[in-house]
Amino acid sequence: MATGAYQLLTGHPHDDSVCSLTLSDRQGRRVGDGYTIKTPHGGTLTVYSSSPLTEESTSTYTYSYAYGPTGVSGLFSNRYAAGCAIFASVGGLSFGYDQGVIANVLVMKDFVSRWPVGPWEKGIMTAVLELGALFGALLAGVSADKYSRRRSIFLASLVFCLGSGFQAGAQSLNHLILGRAIGGVGVGALSMLSPLYIAEISSPELRGSLMALEQLAIVLGVVFGFWLGFLTRNGSASWRIPLALQFLPGISLCLGCFLLPPSPRFLVLKGRLDDAMQSLSRLRLRTAAEAPYDPLLQLEFLEMQVDVALETQCLGTNDREGFVNSWKRLFHREYFDRTLLGIMIMFFQQWSGINALLYYGPTLVRSIGLEGDLVTLLVSGGIGIVQFLAVIPAILYLDRLGRKPLLRGGSALMTLSHIVIAILIHHYEGNWPAHSSAAWVAVICIYTFTAAYGVSFGPIGWVLPSEVFPLSMRSKGVSLATASNWVNNFLIGLITPPMIQSSAAATFLLFGTACFAAHFWSTYLVPETAGISLEEMDAVFGTTAGKDDGRVKVELEQDFGIHNLVRGLVNRSD
Repeated sequence: MATGAYQLLTGHPHDDSVCSLTLSDRQGRRVGDGYTIKTPHGGTLTVYSSSPLTEESTSTYTYSYAYGPTGVSGLFSNRYAAGCAIFASVGGLSFGYDQGVIANVLVMKDFVSRWPVGPWEKGIMTAVLELGALFGALLAGVSADKYSRRRSIFLASLVFCLGSGFQAGAQSLNHLILGRAIGGVGVGALSMLSPLYIAEISSPELRGSLMALEQLAIVLGVVFGFWLGFLTRNGSASWRIPLALQFLPGISLCLGCFLLPPSPRFLVLKGRLDDAMQSLSRLRLRTAAEAPYDPLLQLEFLEMQVDVALETQCLGTNDREGFVNSWKRLFHREYFDRTLLGIMIMFFQQWSGINALLYYGPTLVRSIGLEGDLVTLLVSGGIGIVQFLAVIPAILYLDRLGRKPLLRGGSALMTLSHIVIAILIHHYEGNWPAHSSAAWVAVICIYTFTAAYGVSFGPIGWVLPSEVFPLSMRSKGVSLATASNWVNNFLIGLITPPMIQSSAAATFLLFGTACFAAHFWSTYLVPETAGISLEEMDAVFGTTAGKDDGRVKVELEQDFGIHNLVRGLVNRSD
């Protein structure tokens, strides 16, 4: 247990890393509604109670802690962890880059003249990446726990580079399709591994900001991929150059991932406690001499051990038993509503039509009557920029405004945008040159749709599944939601080209119908999860699953000494 003097300050608790413990007035001091204990190196530990204490009472307290400030100042205060997270987010950049570059490749003159592909060939070439990504994401979950996060990132980057090589050097359409399938395995694995690693190396007060880097990296990759393809759109190597440039993020992540510190949680999972503490100390900028005397470092280390013990106790005594039980429990009565929520939010995220715009932006823009390659590519390239700009306010105000209002408002605006586009195409597709203003109204609707998606289903699709599951089921629940994302992504990529060829108006109407269904679903079937505790989440879904996990967790916290550690800090602050 750490020693030293700690200054007691009045204040309010942070909203991260909150856990429960029981203290008695006679064992410590009356903590009241929230006192902050100042710890070495600028850290704070806040202990507070939800109800007043009497002289003889024993009350349930909660605590939270932070190694430093939040936001931008917090990122600069721990530049090492922030730098590691930024580097790991290159996996998201690879995913986004591939999405952005394919939209240009499919309409490049050299590519079209070399291989005059039809709608189904376009769909297969695009969708095969999503199919590979589905397998990659599932395989990465097993590999990450067996071989480590860093080794899995290395293998995924290697596979991604291999797929990029097949694509850039393709001598036939089959080579290109094979390359996209192989690259898709790497993309899918990185889409799971990068956020997992970032979450496990982040300090509590910075976890939300650092996790947001993944979504920003994806959208930034889309922008880079599209505009690099736009700049190289002419010439015999027009499509090979942007495909070859995929090597840059792939190789950098492949070669640099072993410079990253190992995940402390993985080391705890494998029982390598000394190595885990060493890695955690490095990530929190503590020396080996300082680590034993830093209470927050000791507290976080104990929490990791509790989390691993909780998973083992709730899911099974061995890896095989735990693996089977965790997947089976997702479909038990007490979890089914939450499982369905995770599956459906990803379903609506994809069937909103966002990736159809990213993959086939130039093709869709041509369907609304805009002529000329330059105008078409400039307009469709703006889709990625609008989405990038829309993600920023979503990150800033998601917790303040709540999930449900953003989902409802976003889906309503997306529905309206798609329906207006469908009506305009239906009325004017036979004579667009005489109705150029209508074409530009359709472009504005494409941008309003993209902005609405960027502040609603885009970020919330990744946030909501992580909030509704109890701790012991969270990783598998999020994995299933991610699988839903890739399956629906695959279907969208496959059917969009023939749908556009058959009827562009019907294509937008289909997406509009899906957005309307998403509005109905988010209005009547989605609970508000912003600021909801585990116990309150049980009340929302009418089960006791979270309470059962919570009861076991409190017992484990007691056994591992977390309560004694916090109690000692409170007593010393008197």
